[in-house]
Amino acid sequence: MDAADTSWADDLWAAALDGDERRATDIVLKVAEHEPHEFVLLDVIGAVQRRVGAEWAANRISVAQEHAITAINERAVSALSVSRPYREPTRGRVTVACVDGEWHALPARLLAEVLSVRGFRVDYLGAQVPTPHLITHLHRTGPDVVALSSSIATRLPVAHATMTACQAAGVPVMVGGAAFGENGKYARRFGANAWAADAREAADMLIARQLPAPSPPHQPIEDLPHLLDQEYTLVTRGSANLVRTVYRALEDRVPAMRSYDDQQRQHTAEDLKHIVEFLATALYVDDEELFRAFMAWTGDVLAARGVPAGVLVPALELLSAELRDFPRARRMLDSAR
Repeated sequence: MDAADTSWADDLWAAALDGDERRATDIVLKVAEHEPHEFVLLDVIGAVQRRVGAEWAANRISVAQEHAITAINERAVSALSVSRPYREPTRGRVTVACVDGEWHALPARLLAEVLSVRGFRVDYLGAQVPTPHLITHLHRTGPDVVALSSSIATRLPVAHATMTACQAAGVPVMVGGAAFGENGKYARRFGANAWAADAREAADMLIARQLPAPSPPHQPIEDLPHLLDQEYTLVTRGSANLVRTVYRALEDRVPAMRSYDDQQRQHTAEDLKHIVEFLATALYVDDEELFRAFMAWTGDVLAARGVPAGVLVPALELLSAELRDFPRARRMLDSAR
């Protein structure tokens, strides 16, 4: 991205941060007068959206601001889409959707718009699409491929089941998003027909028809035989009780918690819940690095908010004690600690 590109993204960021939807839309449409729509989508709007997560993690914007900026970006995408003259699709049909529970919809929306610009007929289903409804849609419309998006790693088990269901329906699956790991390692582990690092690569692959035929029907356990040890299932089913037990024990380990106000107590419980969710996901894919990376990120987020990352250590120790009969879980907890 050159200086001019950065300037456009900076201008859009400033407008979105101010909550000025009209100015943000004007900026996007002005850039579109000089640059292709695909560039505006990915190198201006996309660049601003990537900045949102980093700014929130660094405690420079609030959750409310994060949501407001995303909403303005989504409306800017809509304005850009309407401004583009309609052209009859000349390529295949693609269904674009987020897996169930995935509410980060903008990456999927950007992909849908890029594919439309490239001449595909696109069915964009948006965020949090329940798998049964997605399969019904595939049977009704018969797309050439379904593109699934997921940004949150804890949605990986659902993504795996959704991919398997789509393939069983005879539709090849392309996946993308941060949830699938560096270089799409979890996409390969789950048997995806293709993985794309970004919307441009996805469009290029589809145009070049670099997509294998649908995989033969199989069960998710065939991709992940380690699940036979039941650790993932048992941790997931007992997660609520595990969080409660560890929270009570943490109050004894960290006496300062007894003076927490209601909001601090709620945040602590939510942090414990997220830790257990990521531990369960790491057990699902059998990758302790996933859990270690999440804990490192959590430590950075806490530090940005003035909370010492060391407060996480007692929680990990208590979880390890509660899961003493789960060797893979204990290994992951000890590694992260």
